[in-house]
Amino acid sequence: MDGREVRLRRLFGEGQAVIIAVDHGMFDGPIPAMENLPAVVEKINPDVDGVLLAPGMLRHCASIFAGRHRPMAVLRLNWNTVYCFGWNYRAARSVDCWSVEDALSEGMDVALVSLTLQTGDEERDAANIEVFSRLTCECHGLGIPVIGEYFPSGHLEMTPEELHENVRVGSRIVAELGADAIKTFNTHDFSAVTGTVPVPVLGLGAEKLPTQLEALQLAASEVAAGAGGVVFGRNAIQVPDPHAFQAALCEVVRAGADPTAMVKKYGLA
Repeated sequence: MDGREVRLRRLFGEGQAVIIAVDHGMFDGPIPAMENLPAVVEKINPDVDGVLLAPGMLRHCASIFAGRHRPMAVLRLNWNTVYCFGWNYRAARSVDCWSVEDALSEGMDVALVSLTLQTGDEERDAANIEVFSRLTCECHGLGIPVIGEYFPSGHLEMTPEELHENVRVGSRIVAELGADAIKTFNTHDFSAVTGTVPVPVLGLGAEKLPTQLEALQLAASEVAAGAGGVVFGRNAIQVPDPHAFQAALCEVVRAGADPTAMVKKYGLA
């Protein structure tokens, strides 16, 4: 067993993983409920398996990772214009953000590397593949597992069928390129995504849902479709009591608890 396998076992344990994403500032700046990130992470339930954040913020948010029985630090290593919705960027060009060595020195346990394809430009697609493959190989050479994030360009304008096909094909490509796990969108036939890759698929929470019950139901449906866990950001942070919601989320994802029962147990609105 090498370092990569040890870290993967820590992240997934014997089943599904729950990761809380607070890396939105890399593309959106300060968003509601994430203005003061060090204060935000103080409200994260330490029972979650990982916290996704920007490498430059780890030193400011170290409290959630320091100590026993704490989540793993998942750091995003590349930057892609596809996430800059507010700037109306559509080219989806990926570039290096941090080197693997520098991220390790900051305290990285797991790397996240994103990939967007079908951008409308063959050279750009090829360049995005090059960034993804190189960073993945460098991580593996140092014993660091990689969560490959497949993120379609223009997903909000896609039909459910278009989104599903893009995610289904893209997720398989990410796995073929060596990702140890995949983070991507839930689709109307998510089992066709999870069932065609040999690594765990983590379902997104994506846009903020109207109620906490709906968010828990989304997580339950993703796991029922074969997901190896979830990555929730806004739906796990922009709530009255993030600590309580995340406790409920862990029970739903890991133990198959009923979302309605969890809402009652933890007093979620």
